[in-house]
Amino acid sequence: MRLIDRLRGRIASQRPKPAHAAAAPTIQMLGGHEDLEVVGESNYQPALWEICGRQLGQRVRHPIVGVLVPEPQNPYDSNAIAVFVEGHIVGYLDRQTASLYIQGLHELMASSGAYIALDGVVVGGGHRTDGPGRLGIWLEHDPRDFGLQRTFPMPGGRPVPETGAMRTGFSEAWLTDAEDDSYDLSWFDELPEADRPAIAMLRGLLATDPDPIDRHFQFAELEARLYRCRDLYDSALDEFDGACKQHDAEMETICEAFMVKWSKVPLLETYRQMAIRQQKKKDWNACLWWAERGLALYGDAAAREDAVEDLLKRRNRARQKLEAVPLAKSKSPVVPVGSASSVVVVAARASAPADLEILVCGRCNGEFERLRVRGRKPQLCPSCRAASA
Repeated sequence: MRLIDRLRGRIASQRPKPAHAAAAPTIQMLGGHEDLEVVGESNYQPALWEICGRQLGQRVRHPIVGVLVPEPQNPYDSNAIAVFVEGHIVGYLDRQTASLYIQGLHELMASSGAYIALDGVVVGGGHRTDGPGRLGIWLEHDPRDFGLQRTFPMPGGRPVPETGAMRTGFSEAWLTDAEDDSYDLSWFDELPEADRPAIAMLRGLLATDPDPIDRHFQFAELEARLYRCRDLYDSALDEFDGACKQHDAEMETICEAFMVKWSKVPLLETYRQMAIRQQKKKDWNACLWWAERGLALYGDAAAREDAVEDLLKRRNRARQKLEAVPLAKSKSPVVPVGSASSVVVVAARASAPADLEILVCGRCNGEFERLRVRGRKPQLCPSCRAASA
């Protein structure tokens, strides 16, 4: 009987079942405190709900043990690593992660004579505007057990042509650049290959280019270049964080431009990567902030459902971590600014990035954010200002 069939509790062939039951596969439990993400759970939702013993739509936080099973015969990826829980296949490691982990997994299996298992948690559920929330899985491990030091995919380099459903939108914008005079992506072909001069050029472009679509892709390229330089000079990561915060401060305008052009919002990689950064630092408040901020920007207009699902998983993971270790409650200081007739309130929020401030509109009382700068605080949110114009 093949392992995959034994894990599923199924018979591998049509031959009569022997009188004695097949022995359960031997597993070796490993520990650790680094997250290992499972993908593809959307295909296995019934199994996950059954494992958790909960009703569809209920909020879930359920501890599990996940078994990592190589699938060398997988027709799509010979490095594929499936994840089994209680005899059910519930997802896979993503392709990039599997390619990094497969050798270490084989070595661990050979040395222990067992299949490798990790503690984990199923989180999610609840209700969304479009129906019941999905369940996602996170495993916990020590990447050093697999011969690795880093566990998360990082920002890529130059954008590449995309196929299928819209991803970042760069290819679509590039293909229509000649017909659309509202933006001009010719700067991309002029970028130096070397990162430092490219970073300087991108900063110069951002200082002068007013178009929101241009600025979005300039920020995205700047972030990718800065991250790639993280081992070359000490300030690169701080500059990366700063670029992401500046990018976020303009994102409402950028998303409005996307909606005008495509009637949808492409992948906003900034929010995924910043949520990942905070996960690695164990700053779960900040992770929650970046995930929820990205979800708010996508709204119901995301071009890719998987981008929304990714942030939902990270949001749920952050919530689970914060709920597991209750934080001391403290009131946020509230400082009134402005005249008595039209007061803007600045509320300090621990989960917001340090360079952002949260203001309350003096007309609609809704919260809005902006980059912290010197000078008088705006008394109206962008929507109310636009309505008054």
